[in-house]
Amino acid sequence: MNENANWVDLPIASVDVETTGLDPQTDRVIEIAIIHMRQGEVEERWSTLVNPGCDIPEEVTRITGIKTEDLTGAPAFDEVVKEIKARLKDRVFVAYNLEFDRAFIKNELERSGSTWEELPYVDPLIFARELHRNQGSKRLGAVADRLGIEIGQAHRAADDAVAAGKVLYAFSGQLPATLEELTVLQGQWATQQENERASWRNRREGGPESVIGAPQADRGNALGPAYIYGEETDPVRAMFLHLPDSGSKR
Repeated sequence: MNENANWVDLPIASVDVETTGLDPQTDRVIEIAIIHMRQGEVEERWSTLVNPGCDIPEEVTRITGIKTEDLTGAPAFDEVVKEIKARLKDRVFVAYNLEFDRAFIKNELERSGSTWEELPYVDPLIFARELHRNQGSKRLGAVADRLGIEIGQAHRAADDAVAAGKVLYAFSGQLPATLEELTVLQGQWATQQENERASWRNRREGGPESVIGAPQADRGNALGPAYIYGEETDPVRAMFLHLPDSGSKR
């Protein structure tokens, strides 16, 4: 994939999973969607329910509407592995709160005797935390609403995946043009956000302030992208006005 190309022109696979819980080591995927998009438009929608081989917790049914009996005739994950890998191939992997979706898919692939193949990836949540940092919740539904993006059926994989892709495209005018520049900025902002959360947790707990992954002398470097691409003109405020959010996809 040409990382010097304009990322808006590249094919993306916007992905979302619904699961039996929050732990990718022990919980299972019950629905997965992979939406092919390019230049802001949906090219192809694909989703399937997945039988996890266990009952669905009541809380999951309450949130998603998916019941244990709905999955009786659904394929097991290992029955859709080839389809999933084919649909991800040669595309930029996009997911809102990406680590969640990627961890679940990776573990399901390994249980099925397959492997996770690294892809270029983009997480719209990282950009939402900066570009909407003073605008309230960073949950997918809240960010989409502020951008005028409708989610047909929230907490269902296909509609959430479409919304995630559209959120990313909606930010395009405030982000670098090439995939390489975008992923560099993403890495810088992700590090900055983790540093801020660590600092906030330490202040809340009364412990010494620490910065993860960056020496004190390097903290100014992390301010650059937020200062350049963000809305705050004071770099100190750009660092500390971002309040931690739950990191939830929703």
